[in-house]
Amino acid sequence: MFAAYAARIDAADPLSGLELGDLPEPQARPGWSVVTVRAASLNHHDLWSLRGVGLPAEKLPMILGCDAAGVDEHGNEVVLHSVIGQSGHGVGPAEPRSILTERYQGTFAQRVAVPTWNLLPKPAGLSFEQAACLPTAWLTAYRMLFTNAGVKPGDTVLVQGAGGGVATALIVLGKAAGLRVWVTGRDEAKRVRAVELGADAAFESGARLPERVDAVLETVGAATWSHSVKSLRPGGTIVISGATSGPNPSSVELNRIFFLELKVVGSTMGTKEELAGLLAFCAHTGVRPVIDSVLPLTEAREGFARLAKGDVFGKIVLTP
Repeated sequence: MFAAYAARIDAADPLSGLELGDLPEPQARPGWSVVTVRAASLNHHDLWSLRGVGLPAEKLPMILGCDAAGVDEHGNEVVLHSVIGQSGHGVGPAEPRSILTERYQGTFAQRVAVPTWNLLPKPAGLSFEQAACLPTAWLTAYRMLFTNAGVKPGDTVLVQGAGGGVATALIVLGKAAGLRVWVTGRDEAKRVRAVELGADAAFESGARLPERVDAVLETVGAATWSHSVKSLRPGGTIVISGATSGPNPSSVELNRIFFLELKVVGSTMGTKEELAGLLAFCAHTGVRPVIDSVLPLTEAREGFARLAKGDVFGKIVLTP
């Protein structure tokens, strides 16, 4: 079975550990389903895996990829929820979570095995490529906005870092939910595209905003943290789900956080129920994921290289 997989761990040069080639077929087992992958999408998690974050060397070779849509052994069109419990049978109430490629082989292959509990029906109105974008980046954005940000229609939110998969999802979902969406970004072309996508305004990174916002949606980390804190109104909320620029900002802004009673909320992925809600939201509103490009799995290395350089707007999708 053809796959894109981590053969080696290299924190300094992650792409050197990426290999393309044949690996054994997934084995069926009780309570699991084997899904024929029609489309899978890239995430920064895949690059972190190649650096060894969450993926120990003794687990290699590991097929990469968290997200996929495909067809199960009964011919059903399905979307994979990639958060899997340690037992491999869903996620119990007190059970530690894992993500595909941390303990179990991933989706960048012709077939993947997952617990049947982790499969959801793919809405007919979504293509396999669109559906494959939802389970990580778009689910992360959905949970950030609708579970953790505490915002309502008419509120203003700031999305730090225009262009990435989570950021573009936040723009589209936020506008569809009646929010005023502002974004920041270093790249002028990405700021322009963010406005075309629905953002109400786009600013250079670190720019002083016209007014303070109700919530900041933060995935950049150290590079934007101080600006995020300073951009919030008193009592506002920062929701953080990533730190692509690093986890250690030069100033944590503790005085401002406690004096203005700001809330800092961590947010990771989402539940199966939230993924079902996201799928329904897309089906009923006409919202569709932003796809940067679709590449055959044989060209996965190009997709990884572009993601590593930040040369994307939306999601990169791979098709076996």
